[in-house]
Amino acid sequence: MTQPVTAIRNIGPASAALFARAGITTAEQLRRLGPDEAYRRCLAAGTRPHFIGYYALVMGLHGRPWNDCKGAEKAALRKRFDEIVAEAHDPVQSQLESALNLLGVVAPRQ
Repeated sequence: MTQPVTAIRNIGPASAALFARAGITTAEQLRRLGPDEAYRRCLAAGTRPHFIGYYALVMGLHGRPWNDCKGAEKAALRKRFDEIVAEAHDPVQSQLESALNLLGVVAPRQ
């Protein structure tokens, strides 16, 4: 049985809309991709980076409340978040991809 992404803890309608924009529409897809790849896809689809959204996703995939993230665990997640955002926002690559997407040469990353 296919479940919507909102079946995962901490994911409400607003987050579900962001995931849908990135082509992620089921809880199974989200679990299979994992938090880092799913978040990368959201960023590539135009979602603005937001640390709380990222760690709420991580916590939700672990079946934990979003505000359960503290201390060293939160610091480690912040480091991963910063790395994901840095990778996703390579200005040269982003500009090139945007231009190629406009021309229809390549499809946006999914």
